[in-house]
Amino acid sequence: MSNTGEFESYRSYRQFALSVTKRRRYARNPEQAAFLKAVLATSVARQEVIPSGSALWRAQLGHAWHPEDLGGGVVEELPAPFDVERMKPLRNRSRENRANPKGIPYLYLATDQDIAVAEVRPWIGSYVSIAQFALKRDVRVVNCVTDDHRLMMYFGEPEPEERERAVWRDIDRAFSQPVTPDDNTADYAPTQVVAEFFRENGLDGVAYGSSLGLGHNVALFDTEVAVLVNCGLRQIRGVKLDASPAANPYFVTDASVERSTSGA
Repeated sequence: MSNTGEFESYRSYRQFALSVTKRRRYARNPEQAAFLKAVLATSVARQEVIPSGSALWRAQLGHAWHPEDLGGGVVEELPAPFDVERMKPLRNRSRENRANPKGIPYLYLATDQDIAVAEVRPWIGSYVSIAQFALKRDVRVVNCVTDDHRLMMYFGEPEPEERERAVWRDIDRAFSQPVTPDDNTADYAPTQVVAEFFRENGLDGVAYGSSLGLGHNVALFDTEVAVLVNCGLRQIRGVKLDASPAANPYFVTDASVERSTSGA
């Protein structure tokens, strides 16, 4: 068993995620407990305070309707931002997400407006309500964001410092994975357990990277810790796709295959 402040392996998060997802979730076994203690111990250097009054952003896909007097007795319903209550998490009816289990809402915010909009997966032509929130008090969060996103391979266990970097890369990657309706919600369990462990130990939330752009997301455990300041509406005019090769291409040289392919 490793020291409380060290991870047993550079694969510790992956082993923990497999255990929580497939084996035991609600009653922690000794290995899970040891991993969480190591996460908490190594998180100290990653804890940071976001000051009271800081601006953060929250987006919701969709819009409300507002009657607009166009003159001459003509009143038309036009798209408008959602109201204040709609921009807050739904009490006791929240869906599962990377940090929160179903029915226990957290307040998901972003440090950048564009990140907040991108995280709701809008399509071209859709409307997105975007609200600015201000923190009512200082909050202490664990910042999981890492600048090194390499997928490293090790032949044997590296030194404790490198093991720690590898594990936190995995934690940031797990939190940052986009949430889609087709996800197996059991896959959320590992990050939910990590977030709840931070909450049990007096922290206010967790910050993690976004796979959709610069900036990062913040999940706050207290949904009333921030107040809505203003809310606007955006319509998506375009989506920028940036793709790069991920594997070597292959080439078909068999003439019969080429003919059958071209005739398909």
